[in-house]
Amino acid sequence: MENKIKSLRKIKKITQEELAKKCKVSRQTINAIENNKYDPSLVLAFDLATTLNTTVDELFIYEDRTL
Repeated sequence: MENKIKSLRKIKKITQEELAKKCKVSRQTINAIENNKYDPSLVLAFDLATTLNTTVDELFIYEDRTL
């Protein structure tokens, strides 16, 4: 699942470390999510969206893998 975390984080001038602390996860977790290597839990997705002042729908780009 692709996402806009990195671009929104940079617009807001927040480091991965700062975002991680606000969402109570490691910087490595944020890095993995930004690089599409890890899909966050629903709770973490909402925490990320709230912290970045957006919605989950705007933050994540759903790709239908059944096609």
